[in-house]
Order: sequence, then C-alpha cells, then structure tokens
Amino acid sequence: MKIFMVGIGGIAMGNLAYMLKTLGHDVSGSDQNLYPPMSDKLVEWGLSPKSGYRKENVKGSDLVIIGNAISRGNPEVEEVLNTGMEYMSMAQAIGTFFLKGKKPIVISGTHGKTTTTFLTHWILEFIGLKPGLFVGGIRKDGYPGFALGEGDYFVIEGDEYDSAFFDKSSKFLHYRPYYLAMNALDFDHADIFADLNAIKTMFKRLLNLVPGRGKIFYWKGSKNLVEITKDYKHAPVESFDLGDKNSIFKYEKGVLSEIRTKAKLKPSLIGSHNYRNVEVAVRICLEIAPQKRKEILEAVVTFPGVKRRQENLFVSENSLLVEDFAHHPVAIQETIKAHKEAYPGYKIISLFEPRSATSHRNVFQEDFAKCFKGSDVSIVTEVYQVDKVNKSLRLNVKKLVKDISKNTKKDALYAKDPKEIPTLLKKILPKFQKEKVILLAMSNGAFGGIYPELKSLIELRETV
Repeated sequence: MKIFMVGIGGIAMGNLAYMLKTLGHDVSGSDQNLYPPMSDKLVEWGLSPKSGYRKENVKGSDLVIIGNAISRGNPEVEEVLNTGMEYMSMAQAIGTFFLKGKKPIVISGTHGKTTTTFLTHWILEFIGLKPGLFVGGIRKDGYPGFALGEGDYFVIEGDEYDSAFFDKSSKFLHYRPYYLAMNALDFDHADIFADLNAIKTMFKRLLNLVPGRGKIFYWKGSKNLVEITKDYKHAPVESFDLGDKNSIFKYEKGVLSEIRTKAKLKPSLIGSHNYRNVEVAVRICLEIAPQKRKEILEAVVTFPGVKRRQENLFVSENSLLVEDFAHHPVAIQETIKAHKEAYPGYKIISLFEPRSATSHRNVFQEDFAKCFKGSDVSIVTEVYQVDKVNKSLRLNVKKLVKDISKNTKKDALYAKDPKEIPTLLKKILPKFQKEKVILLAMSNGAFGGIYPELKSLIELRETV
C-alpha cells in the first residue's frame, strides 16, 4: 500500500512508519516541526519526510494515518475528508497491521506501563519467543521502543490517552488484548478526561475485549481496579501484589526475594512500585512459558531498565544525579520513597517541573503538597508554558511550595523556570557538603535542558 502519515515526526508515529516500511509498504509523511532524534532517524530509514502540511502531499495515497496531535483545519486532513480517502489513527493502524492473528500482551495502567512493557518483552525475548514490541520509550541499552517480532506474541504499551481528533476513545481499545495487565488506575489526563469515572469507563471497555482463553492481571492495591474487575466473568481474572499468598516475590526493607527459593534478586529497578511491575511481568511470562521459570528470573536480573526512568546520570561515592519521568503525585511519592529505601542515609533534593497536561492544572494542588515526604529539600518550577492554562485552573506553585514545606517540615523553594534551579542549588548544596546527596530531577519533558549544569554541580562536590 501507499501510506501517508500526517504528523510523522512524533516518536511513536516515526517508529510505526519504519515498521510499516519494513513490512513492504510505500511510506511517506509530513510534519510541521521536525527535529532530532526522529528527524535524523526518518532520513536514516529512507523515509524523507515533507516539512509542513499541504493538501497535495496526501494525493495518490491508499491510506492516510493521522497522528494524535493533528486537528481539523490541517490542510492534509481537510483534503482527506473532502476526497473521501481511507484514513485511520495510529492506534488503529497498529491493531490492523501488526496485531491481527497475534496474542497481544497489553500493559495498561496510569503508572508503570513503559517499564513493565519493556520488561515483559525483554523476558520473552530472553527465553526465545521473539515477541513484537511497541512502547513509548527507549531501553537504557539503546534498544528502541519497537520490534516486529516473529512469534505469536506482541507486547504493547496500552495508552489510555485518546487516539485522534476523530476517535476520542483510548488507544488501548484498538490493541486486541489476549493478556491484559493493569498496574494502576488513578485520575490523570485532565485535558481529555472530565473525572476519574471517565477513565474507569475506558478501562471497563478494555476489560471487555479480553477473550475467554486470555487472562487479566490487576494490582489489588488499587481500589479502582478492584472495583472494575469485581464482577467480570468473561475471562480469567488474577490479582497480583508483593508478598500475598499467590505472589512470586516479596519485598521487605528494600530487598526483593523470590518466595519459593528465598533467593534474593538484585534487578536494576528499585522501589516497591517497580517490583510490582516485575511481579506482573513474571506472572504473564510464566503463564506463557511455565517451564522456563529459571530463565525468566534470570532475565529479570539482567534487564537494563528504561531511559528517563530512574536513570542515573552521575554516580560517585557521595553523590547521585537521577532523571525520572515522574509527573503524577503517586509517581513522585513512589520515586522518592524508592530512593530513600535504596540509598539509606542520603539526603534527597527533589526537583520537579509541572509540565504534563494534568500536573500544570490545580486538580492535584493538595496531592502534590503531600507527595514530597522524604525529600530534604524540594524545588518546584513554575508550570511549563504558563499561559496555556487559565489562572483559575492552573496549579498555584507558590502556594504549593509553602504547603510542601509545611507538610515535610523541610525547605521547599519556588523557581520561576528550570534555569533558576542551578543558581538555587549553588546555595543549597554547600549545606550538605559533608552528607551523601541525591539530586532527583522529575519531569516528563526536557526540564529546560539543565541536566549538564546539574551534572557539573554534583561533580563539583567531589572536588571540594
């Protein structure tokens, strides 16, 4: 087929373009703002995207795939609609071209999706099943977020965000789950979901897609997941947690142990939230290959982890600089707790940029004030692109830092933008010169490009 992709420059769309080309399709596309690394990758893959949107671009295409960020008024979209061309969303395309005839393993939930998806794929690859993969991230060893695969299984991140301007249902509803994992269910994406019930509705619809021969795994520590799975009878449903009667692992005092052999495991991941990810990934893989238990556990220990998830950018005897994607109150709380447990005696300086569509709104004003427990200093920047949200709906960061200080009984500081953080740290770090310190930077974006400066500051501690 001759396939044209509107918005090809996004990481997921670009990866899909390459996968479609590998299948033998004639693929091209366009985007308004093409920039590295995807712009370079597209050229490397021989896709030569067009810069800017023009109606002439789509002419002659058998199919047009329209990205999630594309809206009505786009000249290519208008041409597609006016001429009656075949079109679909990215999520529809994945389901249509890659998941038919497979047993998709859909990893869903408002937290932990990317890590669990990569881990499940890593284990199945390790034991020789050659699964497909589609996930929004990159492994720490540089492995990209996609693989065509050769076997029966395809591991995919089940994103609850909407699919396209013409399809406001969640992407994961296009993914044909055979095995379904649900790691968590909290309110998020305030830009598209009115409330928690709106997200629950999408997850209930997802449940209804699992065939009777498949299986559903859900974290029983989530009251919302317990609620939506309670009376489900169309497919087997299995709860998971750490240390309950059916668990493979237990977690105590920062140590993960296999219950059957009492063997201590040392995966690259830290924290109870990540060990729950390990639990469900292993459960799924044992469901598929129970005879491979030893190899599955070996794979867990060798998993390299995911970029921007607990990624250590600098490590020395006395200092640690960590980048993490945490941007939801639950994720921030779990990330701080994980580092407190893994690095006892270290002082934690938490840096947070409210950047996501939900975090820069005031729906979590109170929750953010409570989630920095464990931090010895917290620095919060003004919300990213402050003018994008009406003041009445916007997170009040100045009030937030006062409330964090009140709740933690520790210093909390306001930064007008990320570039102020190094200046603040130059005053703060000398106070901890005789202490071991973790700089924990949490943002779902670039954090103003300050990581090189943070690294220089933390390196400087070693020379003083």
